[in-house]
Amino acid sequence: MPDLLTEFPELEPYATYTPTFWRNSEFRDLADLPFRAADVIDAVARWHRFQPYLTSAFPETRPSDGILESPLLAVPHMQAAFERFNQAAVPGTIYVKADNQLPISGSIKSRGGIYEVLKFAESIALEHGLSYEDDYSILATAQYRSLFAKYGIAVGSTGNLGMSIGITAARLGFHTTVHMSADARSWKKDLLRSKGVTVVEYADDFTAAIDAGRQQAASEPMTYFIDDEGSSDLFLGYASAAYHLQKQLHDADITPDAAHPVFVYLPAGVGGSPSGVSFGIHALLGEHVYPVFVEPTHVPSVTLGMRTKRNEKITVYDLGLDGKTEADGLAVGRPSRLAGKIMQTLLYGSQTFDDDIIYAYLALLHDTEGLKLEPSSSAGFTGILPTVAQFEHPEVLDQATHIVWITGGGLLPEADFESYVTRGRDMLKVYN
Repeated sequence: MPDLLTEFPELEPYATYTPTFWRNSEFRDLADLPFRAADVIDAVARWHRFQPYLTSAFPETRPSDGILESPLLAVPHMQAAFERFNQAAVPGTIYVKADNQLPISGSIKSRGGIYEVLKFAESIALEHGLSYEDDYSILATAQYRSLFAKYGIAVGSTGNLGMSIGITAARLGFHTTVHMSADARSWKKDLLRSKGVTVVEYADDFTAAIDAGRQQAASEPMTYFIDDEGSSDLFLGYASAAYHLQKQLHDADITPDAAHPVFVYLPAGVGGSPSGVSFGIHALLGEHVYPVFVEPTHVPSVTLGMRTKRNEKITVYDLGLDGKTEADGLAVGRPSRLAGKIMQTLLYGSQTFDDDIIYAYLALLHDTEGLKLEPSSSAGFTGILPTVAQFEHPEVLDQATHIVWITGGGLLPEADFESYVTRGRDMLKVYN
């Protein structure tokens, strides 16, 4: 590949690991998107059909009647601490979308991963006598577990997607294999094995793990491979988040319009989950919601793919980056086949960040609001001030809503979390 910096000199800050904001000049341009609002509503309907199954198979979903959803939380104490830390006021109000509290796997990956497993299970069950009008709790019976045991499910993952798919697929009865990259945390591998999942470890990155998983599954006719680099079902599972967010915003008296912009800050790894969420928001909430992706300076794969328009045909290694980050869920060197193409007109902008800052924000959020999260889950806070500084309508920012998507951490072992908080507090001292 020719020298990228010769062809794209604007990539120089990324090549030197410099935190950089990019505003997408194609935001809101007309585009022929491959999905519609009806696809999102179809996904929501499937979630509703599975509520009886989820309450039967996963007791932790009973308080929500089998609905996998997270709260939208105002965080006034965090906002005040964030402003003091950065010595800058944030016009508008900061909220967090607490996907770290999602049932079953405690991360945004519950939305896509669990959804695709359930859709696959439904397709098999429908071929063997299930009716759409049936009570889906029958899928938890021995009859259906024996049916699903004839099939396998496989996925490549840096951690959270593997957990959501592995936990759910194994509970249904599928033979489940998760191919995990070197970035995956040990506790996630241990948890999966405790659920009866086969975990295959690699000393390489996500791309190697997913390629190996794809190849193995291709040689097994009864194994279904869930492809994080291009799955439409994963994408629509994430997109369905907008359905409940729409009501949560209404309940908070927030109506996105020209005078009341809503900014949504989403950590991006391969790009599937933030792209799906962004599409759903676009489809159901309209043009006055502004998605902003945040990525590590060492792994800005989605941004590089979009800025060069090479999408999945480029990796961070092509720019000479090392692809190393503490944000394990974001350690993906090559972006999704769907992410950049769909987001080309839907993404407002992106921001890259240094790893140390996400530990500082993790500690601040815990100490001010009592929230438990993974380091990558605090990354959205890095996008707020750069976005505000470059927004083209500063006169309306006092009425803005900033939603930081907290993407995971619900199952994080307490000892690991405490170590992250300690590191974050140390970083706060350094910054101060």
